[in-house]
Amino acid sequence: MKLLDLGDVRLHYRVDGPDDGAPVVFANSLGTDLRLWDPIMPHLPEGLRLIRFDKRGHGLSTCPPSPYSMGALVTDTEALLDHLGVKDCVFVGLSIGGMIAQGLAVKRLDMIRAMVLSNTAAKIGTPEIWQDRIAGVQSGGIESLADAVMERWFSKGFRATPELELWRNMLTRQEDQGYMGCSAAISGTDFYATTASLRLPTLGIAGAEDGSTPPDLVRETIDLIPGSQFHVIRKAGHLPCVEQPEEYADILTRFLREVGHV
Repeated sequence: MKLLDLGDVRLHYRVDGPDDGAPVVFANSLGTDLRLWDPIMPHLPEGLRLIRFDKRGHGLSTCPPSPYSMGALVTDTEALLDHLGVKDCVFVGLSIGGMIAQGLAVKRLDMIRAMVLSNTAAKIGTPEIWQDRIAGVQSGGIESLADAVMERWFSKGFRATPELELWRNMLTRQEDQGYMGCSAAISGTDFYATTASLRLPTLGIAGAEDGSTPPDLVRETIDLIPGSQFHVIRKAGHLPCVEQPEEYADILTRFLREVGHV
């Protein structure tokens, strides 16, 4: 476990694989930490430099007071990758992590050679929806939202398994301020115009039963980028890397090979 001090926040990060491996960076969703990617790690090719981190207010990173801006989240990520000397990575972002990917690609194309936009969009929800979510956390904590979040995150089949409790616990043990802060960042983000300006290899991944970012919403964003690919994973919700890790890893590995990263 490593911590990078950026002044107003200290980011927890983890690097697996050789220092000279082709870098793949993973950014996780609202309400999860870097363990979100654990299920796919054993299925990825050897020799990659796999970089994961907890965004501000999540996991083992510190939690500044909310609200946060998307610009701050992008800048945090940029500073971490600069610290690690990362150039020409493939950036895999899920949900808010995919928004960070879009923002960073526009800002630092030298840093990202290809990206995977998983269960995300250029704009997610409306300010009213996010304000209601923030108000719910203010009044009752994340616990008050947890059951509804589980319905959006996971397919009906997965919600009937004991493993659901692991992810519910991960959600409810995040900091309220971190959840509210990142909710505010999503609320204020509309990347349609900037994402449409991008020209880099892009893979979109959606879960067929995603209640947060349905496949049509994901596809609308992926279609903004010429030459992009799109894949729907069946029997999966908002976190297909959890429900269908082997298929997710296979799709990602195929893309890494196509762009010459493996």
